[in-house]
Parts: sequence; structure tokens; C-alpha cells
Amino acid sequence: MPWTDDNLMSLQSHVLAEERQYPGATGDFSWILSAISLATKTIGNKVRRARIEDVIGELGETNVQGETQQKLDVIANEIIKSCLGSRANIGALVSEEEETPTILRSHEDGGRYAVLFDPLDGSSNLDVSVGVGTIFSVVRLGDGVKGTPEHMILAPESRQVAAGYVLYGSSTVFVLTTGRGVDMFVLDHSIGSFVLVKRDLKIPKTRKVYSINEAYVDRFPDGYRRYLEWAHSDGYSSRYIGSMVADIHRTLLKGGVFIYPPTVDHAEGKLRYLYEAMPMSMLIEQAGGRSIAGAGTRLLDVKPTDLHQRIPVVMGSSDEVDHVERFLSES
Repeated sequence: MPWTDDNLMSLQSHVLAEERQYPGATGDFSWILSAISLATKTIGNKVRRARIEDVIGELGETNVQGETQQKLDVIANEIIKSCLGSRANIGALVSEEEETPTILRSHEDGGRYAVLFDPLDGSSNLDVSVGVGTIFSVVRLGDGVKGTPEHMILAPESRQVAAGYVLYGSSTVFVLTTGRGVDMFVLDHSIGSFVLVKRDLKIPKTRKVYSINEAYVDRFPDGYRRYLEWAHSDGYSSRYIGSMVADIHRTLLKGGVFIYPPTVDHAEGKLRYLYEAMPMSMLIEQAGGRSIAGAGTRLLDVKPTDLHQRIPVVMGSSDEVDHVERFLSES
């Protein structure tokens, strides 16, 4: 029977069906995404029970980013490492929470992929029950690339082949791209599986909504400030949650533009390229949107030089990103 919107399809079945379109497929994505699915279902359960189990609040330590770790940051990080650590095709796990990668196996021993992740984006919002999420990127390590794990991941021969996020909100939503469009799944707790609810998701081309923390407007470069002045005069609405996964999810579904500019005290930007900007950019572009790091700079064309590199971010509906870029170009 042909696939229709009425057919029930799990995440695993969807990935297997996609792989069958490639005669040489090895099942690597199926194994990796199955592990990510297991990890995020486990994290989602921890998020729902966070106050009951008293894992809300700060741990009292800082991560490599210099940020205060939340208790669930550490728990989520360990869950992902536990679920992905036994997958034979993963060479390294690279977490926003850790300074160096966790090396599992060499390229020669079958470690063809690295999984990069922000285990719990927006975790400081947990104590007020705001939606938080996990962001991930799957990078295929370049054949024949030698050197340290950092060098292998950052090498030009290595490339991002899949990206996604899981939003833990009123429902648990898994949004995924493997380079053939964007698909959305929702966790059905009654059967314990992510089920496909939207195939080939497309972001609206335009919508008069921007998402930015305007509390720091006095610290933004001139181009961003002039864009905001224009947006105010042109009838734009502001929507800002403060959890990147939640803000991007709304932008992806409803349209608009998400902006995280550089500031006086963070001249290079604040969002991490590999764990936040890069995977979200792949999703936005696969959904028909745009993502830039500045005027004339496509975000995915940026070549990272450091595992924890930060970068300015503008992404969302193509027309809305164009508007922002116009003002940045005039700066």
C-alpha cells in the first residue's frame, strides 16, 4: 500500500525506508538515530520528572563554555554518551559540555562518524517549565583523515550528513534531516515510539515576526539596531522564548527570523557553531529557509577552526533573513 498521511510510521521505519532508496546503504544512520531516539526518550522522561526527582537547579560547577551547569545538563550528557557509546560506527562523541571529544574507536576500526550534541539546550529554563531540547549533528569523518580527533572533525573532508533536535515541551517532538528535506515526529507515549506527523516540512517564505533578546539592543552592532528600528515601524511582532530549540521550532513552523547577534562583550557571537548553529542551519535550509553568520556569509560555508567556536546567527524565512542582511550590508 502506498504511503499516505494516514499511515502510521515510526522514526525507525521511516529511516529504514529512506535507506532502501540507496542500494549501497549500510544501515549506519538507522543505528545512530535509533540510539539518539532512545537517549532523547530517556532525557524527556527525566525532564518531565525533574522537579519530582529534585534535579532542577544549578550543579555548582561550570562547563568548558564558562557557563554554570544545571543538574540535568550533566544527566542528559551522560545519557547520550551511554546510549551512543556502543554503536560500532561512531568514532567520537563531541559534547558542548565537555572540553575534548570522547573517543570510541579509530576510523580504521569502523568509526566513520562523529556525533556532536548540545545535550540540553535551554536548561536554565527548566525550573519554570519552559520547553527545552537536545540538538545533534552527525558528521561523516573524511576517509584517510589523520591526526587528533579535533583535527578529524574539523577537517574539510569531514561533512555534516544529518542534523536534528528534540523539543521537550507540551509534546516531545523530534525534527530530523538527512539531507532530503525535513521530517517531524512526535513521541506517542502509549506505544513508546516517535511517529511521523509531517513529511517534507517547509518554513513559510515570510512572516513579520522576529525572535531576539532585545534587552541587549544597546550592545548590538549598528546593522542589527537599524533592522529592529525598521521592524518596529513596519508592524513586526516579537516572539522570544530564550530556549533556542523552542524558538527555532516556532520559527520553522510559523515563519519569521531568529537572530542572535554579536555584542560588545561577545564580539564573536555567543551560540556555538558545531552544537547549535550548524545543525539548526542544515534544518532551516533543508526546509527552504536561509541561515547566515553576517552579510554575505552563508552560515554553513563557515569552516570551523575550534570545537567550541562561537558565531553570530541569523536564520529563518528566506525573505526575513534577506531583510536583516540588507541592514547588515549597509553597516
